Parts: sequence; structure tokens; C-alpha cells
Amino acid sequence: MAKKEIPVLLLTGYLGSGKTTLLNRILANEKGIRFAVIVNDIGEVNIDASLIQKGGVVGQEKESDDLVALQNGCICCTLKMDLIEQIADLAATGKFDYIVIEASGICEPAPIAQTICSIPVMEEYYNRGAQPRLDCIVTVVDALRMKDEFACGDSLTKKEIGEDDIENLIIEQVEFCNIILLNKISEVTPEEAGRIKAIIRAIQPKAQIIECDYADVDLDKIINTGLFNFEKVATSAAWIQELEHHHDDDDDEDDDKEADEHHHHEGHCDHHHHHHHHHHHDEREAEEYGIQTFVYYRRPAFDLNKFDYFLATQFPKNIIRTKGVVYFNHNRDMSFLFEQAGSQKKLTQAGLWFATAPEEELQQLMMTEPGLAKDWDPVYGDRMIKLVIIGQKLDREAIESMLDACLANR
Repeated sequence: MAKKEIPVLLLTGYLGSGKTTLLNRILANEKGIRFAVIVNDIGEVNIDASLIQKGGVVGQEKESDDLVALQNGCICCTLKMDLIEQIADLAATGKFDYIVIEASGICEPAPIAQTICSIPVMEEYYNRGAQPRLDCIVTVVDALRMKDEFACGDSLTKKEIGEDDIENLIIEQVEFCNIILLNKISEVTPEEAGRIKAIIRAIQPKAQIIECDYADVDLDKIINTGLFNFEKVATSAAWIQELEHHHDDDDDEDDDKEADEHHHHEGHCDHHHHHHHHHHHDEREAEEYGIQTFVYYRRPAFDLNKFDYFLATQFPKNIIRTKGVVYFNHNRDMSFLFEQAGSQKKLTQAGLWFATAPEEELQQLMMTEPGLAKDWDPVYGDRMIKLVIIGQKLDREAIESMLDACLANR
């Protein structure tokens, strides 16, 4: 007999985007759906939870068992086990039809999704009640904030989140979702709305975009949709698809796998190969607003000092997103994941290249990983620099020239 499931909706979005307004609309539904809510807010005072309770939508008592507040930590990192326990406890009560999680504005959605998806395989929780199933991830985006950020090129304030960069958080939330709720749409002009959607499509070509004001959206479009599939969402970001598309142009279909294998990046990603169909309407829309994407691909290593100088003094402000694999001449055996969103740039050690493996092991890898054999270079092995660059009105030739100047021995 199939185990009963309880669907879970994950709401993400930066502070002030409209998540709490959307949550209130969900809870005020007249469909008779019994919702349980988990709210995660970083800080001493759980503002979002208090607003919900003040509105009288979730229980009138101070201690309401249909509202769980997870404070002083983030459910994408420090509060993972708390989240698992709360979901399992709510599912075990049998009182609820649906669980809604409102993530903190500074949470990354991918680790939260991974945590939720891991609950059914945890035996100690498996038989406690209905099995949690991630139904959909909705990212709420403030259209006015997006306009200010990407149309004017000014960095957003960092007051609320210390050293983290808002641009990076917004982009990560947009990259990993099923539905993008473009809120406060009437506060921008049609021209600005078109540019914002073109930018979103350049970052995330697969998610649905729903325009609204005051988070007023038909609940049937976001509740019980069954849209979430971890593998599809994890590979839906434009930078991954552009790597695939670039590799297809070179008659190599294994690029997305190669990228994640080289990086040993986010171990849950068990990639299969997909043929992604490019949407010509979206491409025309992007071209109309000057949104461009290209892949910078070279085999020689970067000089770390030159690359650092380029990032600090020459990096074009009209580049919205850059992500990919790089390596440096001071340590040619190590690969790095480079990420840029707005003004934030991050370099993360991503593991040794396969070229460093013992000969016998390498031969076995060649037989089991056809993409590795296709990529193999007699001089560099599998070492490469491959960066997806997304931006507005890009001068590709100039950017490539500046990056080429960062190559070692140049």
C-alpha cells in the first residue's frame, strides 16, 4: 500500500519581496485546505512570524501548533535537523493537508530542497506519519528592486545581511525554483517589466513567471502543482544549459556532467544527459533588451594575480552572472568553481582534475565516462577554463581579450 504523502511548498525571496503577503493569502484560502506553516527568520525577533500571528491568519493563541518558528539560524545550514524534525512532527499529527515553509530572505533554496527530499529515506522518520514530498518552490521577486538593481547597475545595500551580497542571493533563488512570482509589477513600466523578465529568463530559462501585485495569485497555480523534480530544477539554471549548448556545438553531449564531475560540486547532483530545447521567443525577448550570453572556453591556466587584478579593476559592470570552472598556473592540479553575481565574486576549491589520477584509474574512467574521453587534450588532459557569462549589451570580443590577458605566460 502506497504511503500517504503530504505536499510541501517552499517560499523563497529576499526581504520585502512579498513572501509573507503571499503566505497570508495562502492561509486565508477558502478551499478548505488545512495548512501548517514553518517560518524561518534570522534574528532575535521573528518579525515574519509575528506579522502572520498579528494578522490572525494562523491561530489566535500565542502558542499555535500550526505555526512553527525556527529562529537564530538558517534552515539551509545550521537548522537543517530542526527543519527535518518539525516537518516530520507536523506530518505525524495527521491534522494537516499541506505544509508551507517560508524561508529566510538569506536562505539558499537548493540545500533546503535537498533536506526535504532526504526525509523519506531517513528510517527513523519514515513511519511517523504522511511522507513529506516537496511539491513546488516559489521564488518571490520584487520587480521594483530588480529594476533598480539591474537597470541602474547600483549595488543594493548590505545593511541587513552583513557580508553577503543581495544580488547573489536573488540570483541563486531565481536559479533554483519552479515558479517566479514577479511581485509589485505595477510599480514598473511595461518597458522595465520586459527588461526584468528578459534578465530573469537569461538567468533561469525554465521556471514559470507569474506577474502580480500584493502577491495576489491564483492558488491553483502554486499549490498541489507537482512541479518539483530535483534533477530538473538543479539543471535548469542558464549557466548549466549554456555549458550544455556550448558542448553540443562541439559535438559533445556530456558537458553538464563534466562540469559537475570536475567540481565535485553539490554531491546530490546525479546528472543524466538532457537535450535542452532553446525557446526562440525567450531568445528574441532577450535580444530585444540587449541580454546576451556566451561561453568563454580556453585550455591554458589563468595566472592568479592577473585574474585577481582583472576582477578588482576591470570586470565589466554590465555582467549580471558568471559561473564556471577555472584553474591557475600555481596549482594546475586543482579545479575551482568561479561564481559572480552583481558585485560579489567567489572562488571555491572544487577538487582535483581527473588528469591527476593514476594511469590505471584514469584508463578505467575513460571507459566509464565517455564525456571525459571526448574532452581529453594530449597536453592539458581534462584541465580547462569554461565560464558562462550573462549580461546586458556585452562586448564579447573585449571581454574575451581581457580574460585572455589573464592566461599564464601572456
